Amino acid sequence: MIQSFDATSVPVVHEPLDPDRARSDGVSTGLAEVVSGAGLDAGVWEHSVGSSTDSFGDEVFVVLSGAGVVRCQNGGEIVLAPGVVGVLHAGDVTTWEITEALRKVWVVRS
Repeated sequence: MIQSFDATSVPVVHEPLDPDRARSDGVSTGLAEVVSGAGLDAGVWEHSVGSSTDSFGDEVFVVLSGAGVVRCQNGGEIVLAPGVVGVLHAGDVTTWEITEALRKVWVVRS
């Protein structure tokens, strides 16, 4: 069975970010997992204006809206803007510096 979703209209509820991960005051994020199966999970993630740090598994994402930059402790950065496709690798610690509220679609192995 094939599936689809409208990533621009998926509701995402924000929660304040854990102080261990927030690099600026008032940062919140939200996640909505939409698809699960066939070895893949996909959904929508949002990040408010501000800075945070995190570690992910292997992930491919597409920025739908917003702006900023994500940097990796192992080097490299991705300038975030609508249409940008990014690839994150398992174990990398990233710093997200968001200047305009970000919304992205993500796909990971389940």
